[in-house]
Parts: sequence; structure tokens; C-alpha cells
Amino acid sequence: MAEQQQGLNGMDLIVDGWFHERGELWPGQAMSLKVEEVVYHGRSKFQDVLFFRSTNHGMVLVLDGVIQVTESDEFSYQEMIAHIPMFAHGNAEKVLVIGGGDGGVLREICKHQGVKEVVICEIDEDVISYSKKYLPSLACGYDDPRVTVKVMDGAEFMRQNPGVFDVIITDSSDPIGPASVLFEAPFYRGMYDALADGGIICTQGECMWLHKDLIKPLVDKVSEFCSTAEYAYTTIPTYPSGQIGFIVATKNRGSCKKPAKVDSEMEKGLRYYNSELHEASFVLPNFARRAIFGDAEK
Repeated sequence: MAEQQQGLNGMDLIVDGWFHERGELWPGQAMSLKVEEVVYHGRSKFQDVLFFRSTNHGMVLVLDGVIQVTESDEFSYQEMIAHIPMFAHGNAEKVLVIGGGDGGVLREICKHQGVKEVVICEIDEDVISYSKKYLPSLACGYDDPRVTVKVMDGAEFMRQNPGVFDVIITDSSDPIGPASVLFEAPFYRGMYDALADGGIICTQGECMWLHKDLIKPLVDKVSEFCSTAEYAYTTIPTYPSGQIGFIVATKNRGSCKKPAKVDSEMEKGLRYYNSELHEASFVLPNFARRAIFGDAEK
């Protein structure tokens, strides 16, 4: 775990009834939410864990001082990180989730009736257990009989299961502490090796407004061994700068910018994702396109 995070106490970030998120990855800015009630605070084997009920955004999950989930807007992230790769593939039967202990990604994946097996590898068991207690609207994903839970290092699990999964989704926190290895090229290579032929990777890809210096070298490295490496994004008010992206990469298949399958009936039950937005999410503003892809993408 990063040295600066070892002593972090989430309760110290609540001052005068407001939780203040200040992070080294977004210097000079902060996000504040008014706290109604702290329902849980503790330290797992890996990180500081805080759940509080906010006055306007529902229940909030905070790990090492960084907001992971608010009930008010979580759907925009969960739906996009799950449905972009699932609909880009069109026929995924075996899906692996790395991280995502709150269960929101599982909830979305399990809406796809063609899925036969979903494995989630979450290294922090406390995130799973307390999300089941305090975020049942997300953790309902664990109730699906197709789901298998592995409390272990996702990289090790992938080494044990080469060439197995049609879609691999990494729902990680920021590249500090236990999640830092999930933003390094060897981890992406491990995902690639665990994909079946024609498979798709989708990972949390940070913010184009703040992290171009992190995104570009990772996309460049992933492009060396993946068939395609693309970048999409979603809007979410309670994440830094109101936006977060996804690195979407493939193994022996083409672009993911157009869905291979459209399910109009499922879309009626979704709050954010639709097939038009799928395509639009890959359209980047000029500054981000140039910073991440240079002149390679028009």
C-alpha cells in the first residue's frame, strides 16, 4: 500500500458535517458531500473503508478517502463499464470481474440472459460484506446463481485460467494503494492472456481532464499486444471533474465502437446506457483525442 495512505482515517475527512474528498490525483480541487449519518467506518486488511448516508446522494462508499459509489449516480458508471463490452461482444458467455466488490457491475452483467458464468475476484472481503449490508441495490448482483466469488488477487486467478473469458471487466479504484498494479502493463497482459479468442477487456480508465499522462502510456502499451485499444467515457457528477473513462481493448477482433448486439427491451430498464450512447461514448473532444491517440485516430 502506498506510504501516504497507510495512516489515512476516513473520519478525519468529515468536518462540520461535510465529507471532503481531496486526492493527490486531482490536485487543487475537492468534492464535498453533506453527511447525514456515518453507518460504518473501519480498516480492512488493505484500506480504510467508510460508508455514510448523505443528505442528497443516498448511501456513499469511500475507500482510502476516495468516493467509489453514491446511490444517486452509480448507474451511469456501472451500466457503461458493463454494457459497452457486453454489447460490443454480443454473445459473451463467460465473464470475469476484477474488483467491483460493491456488486454493481455484477448486477449489470447478470441482465444479459446469454451469460452462463460470472466470476468476480475481489481482494478485499470487507468491501463485499459491507456492501451487501449498506448497498443492497448494488450487491443484489451477488444473488444470481451464475456468480462465483473469489476473494483473491485477480492477477493470480487469471494466471490460473488462460484463454477462458469472453469479457473481462476491471472495476478498480484509483492507482494508489492496492489498486496501483491494476494500471500497469503486466496486468493488462494478464487480462489479454485470460481472454478467449475474440474477447474484450474493459477497465476503469481515469479522467481525460486530469489523467492524460496516465492514460496515454497505458493505451500505447496495451496497443502493443491487443488487437485494438480504444477509449470511451461516461459522465458521473460525484467523480473528479464529473467524468470517468474506460480503456476498451480486444483479442483478435475489431473495434468496439459499435455494439454487435442491440437489446431494445433491456434498454427500457436501463437508466443510462443505450446503443446510440455506446457509439457516442467513444467520440472524444479534440484535446483528449490528440493527447491520448495523437494523429492516429480521426
